[in-house]
Amino acid sequence: MEGEQELENEQEQQEEKSENELLEDKIKQFEHDLAVARADFYNFRQRTTKERAETRKRAQEDVITEILPVLDNLDRALEVANSEDAKSIIKGVEMVQRQFVSVLENLGVSVIKAKGEKFDPALHDAAGTEKIDDEELDGKVITERLKGYKTKDRVLRPAQVIVGKCDQ
Repeated sequence: MEGEQELENEQEQQEEKSENELLEDKIKQFEHDLAVARADFYNFRQRTTKERAETRKRAQEDVITEILPVLDNLDRALEVANSEDAKSIIKGVEMVQRQFVSVLENLGVSVIKAKGEKFDPALHDAAGTEKIDDEELDGKVITERLKGYKTKDRVLRPAQVIVGKCDQ
């Protein structure tokens, strides 16, 4: 009987050993899988950071390409300034200004309407108030100091305005 019991104890120890070995193998496999996942995630982060920088660079280049013709026309206007009268210069600068607005519109930028509009702090930056007699203009923009610009979903720069204030 003692021999049988020793044999059973040895078998139990063998089974426990093989179970422990299996568990250790599983732990090693999980650790390996975790290391691979970490490396993959690190590589993913590096790749997306590089792609974002590349996209930003391309977007800047696209904007610059859109603006260069405007700069060319300003150069032409300055060349004309040395040879012609002021009316021609003004006409040239007005053309450049229209072209610049067109480039901005193509980029999705629009001018914020201000003068005559009700003051909106989301679109307008009040540079001051001015006393007025007309009650209809109370709380409305009466002077635009600096144009504001926006995209479809974001104000790039609020319009700087003077708001009418009626004391009556």
